[in-house]
Amino acid sequence: MFATKSNALPQKVTGGAGQDVLTNKNEEAMTANPEKPFYQSHIFVCTNERPPGNKRGCCKEKGAEELRNYMKARAKEMGLPDVRVNNAGCLDRCEFGPVMVIYPQGIWYRPTRKEDIDLILEQHLRDGLIVESLRLENSDVATVTV
Repeated sequence: MFATKSNALPQKVTGGAGQDVLTNKNEEAMTANPEKPFYQSHIFVCTNERPPGNKRGCCKEKGAEELRNYMKARAKEMGLPDVRVNNAGCLDRCEFGPVMVIYPQGIWYRPTRKEDIDLILEQHLRDGLIVESLRLENSDVATVTV
C-alpha cells in the first residue's frame, strides 16, 4: 500500500565540485513513488480554548480534547494504517465545534459524541465514505463575529 517509513537519517556527502549535499540511505525508495504522502490520512481536531463567555465559544469547552483522545486511541485499536490524529489550534469554525478536518481530502466534520467519532473512523477512514450527517460544508460559516 505505502512505502515503509525510513528511520535513516540524512547523511552529509560530498557532491560535485566539493559541495556538501544531504542524502538519505533510503533515497531510492523515497523517490520511487514521491506522490504518496507520509500519512494516508491526517486528522486535525480543533482543541482551541477561548476565554469563558466568548461569543464564538470554543472547541475545547465543547469536549474536543476528550473526542480527540478517543479518536486517537480508537484509530490505533482499529489498526487503521498510516493515520495521524493531531491537536489543532483554532480552525475558525468555533460556532460549529467541536470541529475537525481530514486531509488529504479536506473534509470537515463536527462530531459531538464518541459514536460520531466511531462513524468517522469506520465510514470515512476505513471504508472511504463521507459521513454526510456530520459533515460541515464550505457554506457553513460563522454568524457571530468578534
